[in-house]
Amino acid sequence: MERTLSIVKPDGTQKHLIGEVIKRFENSGLKVIGLKMISMNKKEAEGFYAVHRGKPFFESLTTFMSSGPSVVMVLQGEGAISKTRELMGATDPKQAKEGTLRRQFATNIEKNVVHGSDAPETAAFEIKYFFNSLEIFDY
Repeated sequence: MERTLSIVKPDGTQKHLIGEVIKRFENSGLKVIGLKMISMNKKEAEGFYAVHRGKPFFESLTTFMSSGPSVVMVLQGEGAISKTRELMGATDPKQAKEGTLRRQFATNIEKNVVHGSDAPETAAFEIKYFFNSLEIFDY
């Protein structure tokens, strides 16, 4: 079984979409095995998005991600990474398919409601960034 990390970003929590995001993941066959609400400070956001350091959007992204609470979750299931990314839609909501979370709820390419790991290596790093082994439950 594959694991991935997903985040309901600050805009998603402000729009009261936490339940909707989780519902769509669970309805697709994914199991939530870790879940918590957090509020990253700027330094924590910079650490999480370190792979993007030096890119033009790094400053605004980390400022946005530290602007309010988010919900982080570990999802498990067959093809969890690709399934999650399919449900989220393209990063740019204008390019996302109809019915995806980003197409339906995102404001723009940065305020796009959800984050999801893009590869197994990324998922491993991201899960460990927010969760320890006592906070993940395989049931």
